[in-house]
Amino acid sequence: MARIGVCSWSLHPDSPADLVHKVRACGLGAVQLALDPIRSGRWPEVETSTTLHAAGITILSGMMAMEGEDYSSLDSIRRTGGVRPDAHWARNLEHAGANALLARRLGITLVTFHAGFLPHDAGDPIRATMLDRLRQVTDAFAQQDILVAFETGQESAATLSGVLRQLNRPTVGVNFDPANMILYGMGDPVQALSTLVPWVRQVHVKDARPTSTPGTWGRETPAGQGAVDWPAFFRVVREHRIDVGFVIEREGGDTRIDDIRHAWGLIDRSLPPAGDHP
Repeated sequence: MARIGVCSWSLHPDSPADLVHKVRACGLGAVQLALDPIRSGRWPEVETSTTLHAAGITILSGMMAMEGEDYSSLDSIRRTGGVRPDAHWARNLEHAGANALLARRLGITLVTFHAGFLPHDAGDPIRATMLDRLRQVTDAFAQQDILVAFETGQESAATLSGVLRQLNRPTVGVNFDPANMILYGMGDPVQALSTLVPWVRQVHVKDARPTSTPGTWGRETPAGQGAVDWPAFFRVVREHRIDVGFVIEREGGDTRIDDIRHAWGLIDRSLPPAGDHP
């Protein structure tokens, strides 16, 4: 039913060969690949493609980071995240076009990214500006037959579903990250997943605990040690037959490979075998 992989950036690889080594150490055979190191030339495109292919590692999807994003605090990412900042908009659109071409060459059909904090008020002029920019980014990928998915968490599920309806683009969905709902304080992940089911294109398997100080980050944890109700989460997955890639993301800690292996086990125990139905 599911394809299980790991986010390449979670492993901090220093080369395509190092990425292969670490993915194998996790016991996995698939990745979500960060595109910007390849687009910028830090990783050679041909070497990356041939190394992963030779190792039998599948690229489930790509990830694009926006220019100038500052995750040092909730306030800083609210100002700098996604397509919101005017100062970086032109470059972000340029990079989207280049990443779309790159994704097509690599055979990737889905690319995810953070849209930025989308205002809850449908009449907010900043929301209108962001929707216009998201249409342009989405269309740049659509021209290359690439689907896109916005990372969840920086707004409530109700706000995001409203934005998706306003965008009215069939090639747009969400990359559902339950931990981000907790880290950003944007609602219960299970309820949010139920709301966003029609748009789910990929799931990030990540866990977190909420903050006790409003306006500050929550704390990411290994999967199963945070506040995500995984049995209820996967019940929604099974009931709605959400048949997408499940990609493990681990952004903290010093035992990432062990944590990723543990998350792989959690997913494997929670999903029915391929071809089975709830």
